Amino acid sequence: MASVFSRIVKGEIPSYKVAEDERYYAFLDINPLAKGHTLVIPKEEIDYLFDLPDELLAGMMVFSKKVARAIEKVVPCKRIGVAVLGLEVPHAHIHLIPINSEADISFSRPKLRLSDEEFRDLAGRIAAEVRL
Repeated sequence: MASVFSRIVKGEIPSYKVAEDERYYAFLDINPLAKGHTLVIPKEEIDYLFDLPDELLAGMMVFSKKVARAIEKVVPCKRIGVAVLGLEVPHAHIHLIPINSEADISFSRPKLRLSDEEFRDLAGRIAAEVRL
């Protein structure tokens, strides 16, 4: 059975897309730690990040860098934190999280609740800044 992320890529489940190319897809996390919290995935469904072929993994990091730069232009923060947990969805993914301190990237923190309108506005503003 396809992962929830593969179903998002296929358009079977809606998402707040911020960037896409032929190999990668980036979208806002619907349970964000901060405004702008974005997930980056390869379109190819591979469970574990370190099982990705080297070229796909390297490309994913370059794609993530471009998305992170766009997030920084839209969301005031000191840095974009990067996290890879990989247990919650069996599809390799990277979390890009706007942070001002190390505590901001703690996944035990309460998640933000944003309206559909806030998600759409934020995704649109980040997407407008992505330079692939």
